[in-house]
Amino acid sequence: MKIGPYEIFPIEAGTFWLDGGAMFGVIPKVLWEKTNMPDARNRVQLATRCMLIQGNGKNILMDTGNGTKVTEKFRTIYSFDDTAHTLTNSLRSYGVMPEDITDVILSHLHFDHAGGSTKKENDKIVPAFQNATYYVQKTQWDTAKNPTERDRASFISDDYFALERHGVLRFLDGGLELFPGIEILISDGHTLGLQMLKISYGKSTLFYPADLIPFISHIPLPYIMGFDLRPLVTLEDKRKYITAAFEQQWFIFFEHDPSVTLGTVIKNEKGFTFGSVIEMK
Repeated sequence: MKIGPYEIFPIEAGTFWLDGGAMFGVIPKVLWEKTNMPDARNRVQLATRCMLIQGNGKNILMDTGNGTKVTEKFRTIYSFDDTAHTLTNSLRSYGVMPEDITDVILSHLHFDHAGGSTKKENDKIVPAFQNATYYVQKTQWDTAKNPTERDRASFISDDYFALERHGVLRFLDGGLELFPGIEILISDGHTLGLQMLKISYGKSTLFYPADLIPFISHIPLPYIMGFDLRPLVTLEDKRKYITAAFEQQWFIFFEHDPSVTLGTVIKNEKGFTFGSVIEMK
């Protein structure tokens, strides 16, 4: 897909499984299982779909998936599967090597978004993209350094501490236009300092909501993850951005939906819902 000076590509980085009840919060299983069929352990499948943005001399990567550093126990718990796609192989399919990445924007530092930011090299943890600057909200960094008992399992320090040690980390404070036509938007519902992207040129806009809207089935406003620390903040942010997406005909990029990469939003008598699949040509 091309928006202004940028070519935008989906980067598949494997799949994993999480508890369906946790993914849908207060929504009863009898409703969410119609769109996301659980396995025998009541888990639903998630993609780890990152995004490559090329243009203006930049190779920008949005999020990095689970990475390859996880233990076998961790891999088994979440049924990680990268047999079909890995982050580096998906990048290479577009002719991009790790050293070609100029910038990495991390929506947040949970393991399924920041895991591929670092790698093991000679038994040391080092940045996976050695020539890139990594962008994280300062509030998210502080949260990841001192997580609460409620969200501690979502943060793995090996995913991000090496970025600071190697001097490749840049902290941001709130929303801003990071590059021409590429704006960072903030939501503090899922976790503090969740970074989302809005890429705009003329009448075309692509919205990357990260974990504000993980699946297409999360478009209806009450569908909010049990993982979210501030669900009412999530609710109001969803209302704001989904309304804008509907009224201004934005394309929405779904990071975790196992089947749909890009789509639109429509509104009916029940509220907002998924519209149609858009091919990223």
